[in-house]
Amino acid sequence: MRSRFVEFAGTLYLLLPLLGGAIFHGLCMKRGWLVALARPIDGGKTWRGRPLFGRTKTYRGPIAVAIGAALTWELQRSVLHGWAPLEALELRDYAALPGWWLGALAGAAAELAELPNSFVKRRAGVQSSGTARGLPSVLFYAWDQIDLLLGFWLVMAWAVHPNALHVLASVSLALALHPLITIAGYLLHMRPTAR
Repeated sequence: MRSRFVEFAGTLYLLLPLLGGAIFHGLCMKRGWLVALARPIDGGKTWRGRPLFGRTKTYRGPIAVAIGAALTWELQRSVLHGWAPLEALELRDYAALPGWWLGALAGAAAELAELPNSFVKRRAGVQSSGTARGLPSVLFYAWDQIDLLLGFWLVMAWAVHPNALHVLASVSLALALHPLITIAGYLLHMRPTAR
């Protein structure tokens, strides 16, 4: 039976396509790649006088994250799978799982899972890339860190069959690492804000 540490590390390893997707999306923003897709998903539409999602939720996001996640997933399956220390971390035999398209689907779903959060924030009067005040700020902050996991797990769950430890580990990792990755992206001029 695998130790809890190995299960935790395996969860971190499974989440690497999200990091690959975030890096590729950041490069797209910094370098102006896929600029034709940098159009708001809501098309500027409003509901009750406020944007549906806001100007920062563009088509480029889910597509860029899908590309980066697909490349990372395929790297894990095709290249890193042969290295025993990383193979030992796999929650399931990666070589037996679907290829790049599973990574792409998980990455796109993770990015699209942020839309409900954006919708609720716009209803609460929080501007795109803005922050709420008071108790809502704490709730939105936590939601911001973990919303992408819902989309990711909806796709990956059928292939990897996570248990409660995997889900709790992914939430812990997201709460700890997502803010650091966001700040790094801002400092590297790969995203417009540090939030």
